[in-house]
Amino acid sequence: MRPSSLEVLDLTLPVVADPELETLIETRVGQLVRQLSSTSSSTGGSRGELDVRFYEKRRRKASGLGGWLTGTGKSDDEVCWEVWKLKITLTNPRTETERVTLLRAEGPSLHKTAMSIVKIVNRDKDHIPPITTSETNPFPYEILLNPRAEYEGKTLGLFL
Repeated sequence: MRPSSLEVLDLTLPVVADPELETLIETRVGQLVRQLSSTSSSTGGSRGELDVRFYEKRRRKASGLGGWLTGTGKSDDEVCWEVWKLKITLTNPRTETERVTLLRAEGPSLHKTAMSIVKIVNRDKDHIPPITTSETNPFPYEILLNPRAEYEGKTLGLFL
């Protein structure tokens, strides 16, 4: 993976050039847009959420005579240590003027959100597990569409 950048609404954002990650993001965003488009009203927008969950692999202790009899042996558990909750609103501008107005408003909003992310990520680091692998991505992750609240209160969340 190599760092890169992306221009969005007159804002340059850092990105990691990883085709697998890009495909996952495009898939989840496409699913969310389709879901919200099917439920949105003609007078306004619909809201949804994407969660990005980061996991740490922890070695599970062997059970039952070292796992020899049970065949379980040692394996890894994935423990969620951070959740980013991305609140999404899909809008339906009725006119070109309304569309341009919405786009103008989104630029400063995106900038403010990006700066909030940078501030929070740089400030809150104590909960991040140590990197114990030389893999390109040491922390497994998943992107969930409109997830249930099963992890509420158990992890550090970034609400955007």
